[in-house]
Amino acid sequence: MALSIGAHVEQEDPVAEAVARGASLVQIFLGDPQSYKGPVVRFEGGAQALRSAVADAGIDLYVHAPYPINVASFNNRIRIPGRKLLQQHLTAAAEVGAKGVIVHGGHIGVDEDSAKGFDNWRKCIDGLDMPVPLLIENTAGGDNAMARRLEAIARLWDAIGEAEGGDTVGFCLDTCHAHAGGIELASVVEKIRGITGRIDLVHANDSRDAFDSGADRHANFGSGEIDGEELAEVVRAADAPVVCETPGGAEGQGADIAWLRERV
Repeated sequence: MALSIGAHVEQEDPVAEAVARGASLVQIFLGDPQSYKGPVVRFEGGAQALRSAVADAGIDLYVHAPYPINVASFNNRIRIPGRKLLQQHLTAAAEVGAKGVIVHGGHIGVDEDSAKGFDNWRKCIDGLDMPVPLLIENTAGGDNAMARRLEAIARLWDAIGEAEGGDTVGFCLDTCHAHAGGIELASVVEKIRGITGRIDLVHANDSRDAFDSGADRHANFGSGEIDGEELAEVVRAADAPVVCETPGGAEGQGADIAWLRERV
């Protein structure tokens, strides 16, 4: 069976966006990615219509949670609304027929105890109802990030493994974030699988910046700092559905999808 490859698209009509890119899957935001406001389905006809449309088209749908969510935070005014917003997105994702919800690992303050940050993740998972899988994504920057370095990802996985339902939480591997976060792509799949036992989704992105720069800036394949063959090998080895979060709209992403398909 061919690898399912797609892109992050605008949510108004994901099916049309998929067709324009030659994609077999799409990832969308539900609402404003920079806001704590609850999810909004902008597809004409609402959640059920979107669910039917992607099913009829044979397109897999993923939902990316808003960026402000940081359930590791010590700050109640960040952590508690973040948990609520994550739950709302899991519920809404199930309603639109999504295969999963992707959320960033978050971070804590410079002088804060990382053990408490990881335990905040455990408490979050303990309290979530997950009608669709939750996929935690590695991040590019921050020395106090919960999912940048391999050691942190290992501690995060230990913590959520103690939570009710923690064994169902999946992993989303972002190639740009791994490169910019200081993880060698040549061994990233093997090392992540050694920690989590799984890779459920790949965010395939080139990086505008150098290795271990901490900068989260995506680039189209071949125009950034990641070796093309290394990137393709990550996708091959991970053997999981792929989302291109690269620039250039339908044209740029369509070219990246075609580039990947030729190589994997």
